[in-house]
Amino acid sequence: MWVRDELTVDKFHANDNRLYQLMEFQKNSSNNIRITNSTPALLADELETKLPEVEFATVVTPFYWFGKSALSIGEKRIESGGIYASKNFFNVFSFGLVEGDPNKVLADKNSIVISESVALALFNSTENIVGKPIEFQHEREFIVSGIFKGTPSNSTQQFDFVLSFEVYKEISPGVVNWGNAGPMTFVVLKEGSDPKLFNDKIKDIIGTKIPEKHRTLFAPKYSDLYLYGEYENGVQSGGRIEYVIMFSIIALFILVVACINFMNLSTAKASRRIKEVGIKKAVGANRRSLIFQYMGESLFMSMLSLFVAVLVVDLLLPQFNDITGKRLVLTFDPHIVFSFSAIALITGVIAGSYPALYLSAFNPAVVLKGKLNTALGEVWARKGLVVFQFAISVIFIVSVLVVYKQIQYLQTKNLGYDKENIVYFENEGRIPQSREAFLTELRRVEGVVNASSIAQSMIGGGNTTTLDWEGKEPGDYTPFAIRPVNYEALELLNFDIIEGRSFTRGGKDSLKVIFNEAAIEAMGLKNPVGKTVTLHGITVEILGVVRNFHFESLRSNISPMFFILAPQHTEKIIVKIAAGKERETIERIQNFYQQFNPGFTFDYRFFDQDYQAQYFAEQRIARLSKYFAGLAILISCLGLFGLAAFTAERRLKEIGIRKVLGASELKIIFLLSADFTKIVLIAVVIALPISYMITKDWLDDFAYKISLAAWYFISAGLIALVISWITVGMQAFKASRVNPVNCLRDE
Repeated sequence: MWVRDELTVDKFHANDNRLYQLMEFQKNSSNNIRITNSTPALLADELETKLPEVEFATVVTPFYWFGKSALSIGEKRIESGGIYASKNFFNVFSFGLVEGDPNKVLADKNSIVISESVALALFNSTENIVGKPIEFQHEREFIVSGIFKGTPSNSTQQFDFVLSFEVYKEISPGVVNWGNAGPMTFVVLKEGSDPKLFNDKIKDIIGTKIPEKHRTLFAPKYSDLYLYGEYENGVQSGGRIEYVIMFSIIALFILVVACINFMNLSTAKASRRIKEVGIKKAVGANRRSLIFQYMGESLFMSMLSLFVAVLVVDLLLPQFNDITGKRLVLTFDPHIVFSFSAIALITGVIAGSYPALYLSAFNPAVVLKGKLNTALGEVWARKGLVVFQFAISVIFIVSVLVVYKQIQYLQTKNLGYDKENIVYFENEGRIPQSREAFLTELRRVEGVVNASSIAQSMIGGGNTTTLDWEGKEPGDYTPFAIRPVNYEALELLNFDIIEGRSFTRGGKDSLKVIFNEAAIEAMGLKNPVGKTVTLHGITVEILGVVRNFHFESLRSNISPMFFILAPQHTEKIIVKIAAGKERETIERIQNFYQQFNPGFTFDYRFFDQDYQAQYFAEQRIARLSKYFAGLAILISCLGLFGLAAFTAERRLKEIGIRKVLGASELKIIFLLSADFTKIVLIAVVIALPISYMITKDWLDDFAYKISLAAWYFISAGLIALVISWITVGMQAFKASRVNPVNCLRDE
């Protein structure tokens, strides 16, 4: 169900096969290529008017750009997330427009399109809503022009309302410039259009508008980006599809491990059924009928297991959804019924094939005499299957250890700035007009250590630009991340300024910049403080240099970036709270906020929450891996337990004789455990190099990672051995305490 859901993400749009997203290759002076989905806002109109193969094009602000916004009607008010999009948004995407014309709902910049859930929350109905006003952020009124069903759970875009992109142009006039990027552009090609030819046409569009030849366009299929969205130096290098494949393989391995148990125990206990086989063959049963009988038993067992599994899945699905962040629902549509039945059928055939062929091959003349000579090959096959089981278990154990340690490393690594006890919230309502007064009063709230404002959270690449400096090589197109900040923001976040100074009040620091070490290195500057660079045609002075810090995921190396002093462009208020007083301080801030900004909700987040959010996929992998490993080990141990029990049962007379001759219980336990210990040791030796290659490949996705220490592998081997000793030891201890009189009585 999880795999099926992953494979359907973003594929529900009616135009899926013709829907493409525009993306940029950005090449720097070292010919390294950065991929970004940020494009010029003017690109959509250019494509729609100049390229005949484009049926529709739309420009959209990313849904994660803005927090919750206030929508209200009179006293009724809700907080919802929204986006800005150009007129063809609902022609490009299929978000179930139930009211309104997709060609017109965003044509007027005073229009708003809302979801059914927003309509119910504000109007208690979804009917006769079109034409009614809604107040946005208690500042501006928009008229409802349409209603859509809402965004399905398998959509990467999640929003509750859509405003015209013309409104965003008013908020951010600089967006209508070919040199700036940020919004996302999508196109629907006409039927029969060649995507390759389209990519050739769009490649150099930006270069024809501005002298930036390092920026070229390409258009991958939109619904492929969820699974294949990772690029390495401009080349597609995977994505979530790797996890889909990995989980599918793990599920298959767990199923195979269970099948091995069935095969092993069926063939090991064959001696119990030899007379049955002999009699049936003697009275005329042919081998085919016996094969069908034993295969039927296996299939019955598998179908019975399927019935139990469906009940367990239905019971545990809410917990599974919590772990994976999904909204899976167990339904019995034809696809699901067919898939479940096929899995059970194939499992039954695989598990039952070897026992059926093995049992049906007995010679009736031999087996009716009670003799069954076990071939050496059969014994080795049985042992080989146990080796395979435990090798899989060891690989899982190593993987769990490595993933856990890498996640721990990500969570505890020093990022180069302080992210602890720092909250941020949107700069909205009255705050933008009275920002400094608000910050001054906020600093007086008990428990607040400091307060300032920044343009965006410290997590993520954000907007980039290019610079000119003395000695710049021709063809150097190094992109620099740009971070507008307010006074005291760098001090609040505790950046380490290694040269120069920070921004101070009373000076002319608005024409000065502070670079990170990576930027100074990229420009090749010596003694940079006091030197000048050119930003958007304006000469600015280098005020200082901060030590490198991580503002992107630890999968990437630190990129060049700089801070500019631009309080007017800071959209988020950041607050440092005294440790140990978080709850009380946040309550005081909330009270102050609501007095200063009536009608707006105090919707805050912690900095470290944003940081952790980058690694949700890895955290889920870590949690799921623990369950997978536990399940694989449990199933392997069940098989080993059954095999050990049967082995002990077959050797009862030997044990009795040994005890009569004076063997101790400890010696008997050692005797019965030694054979299985050798098998598990072989599994460990086979598994360790394989687990090394798998974990190394996974860690290679991170620029900053742990080293593969030997103890991960030694620990995994020891854990597997101890588990096998406990499993076999329980049966061995039970067998060692048998009374020789009882097991030798029939002799």
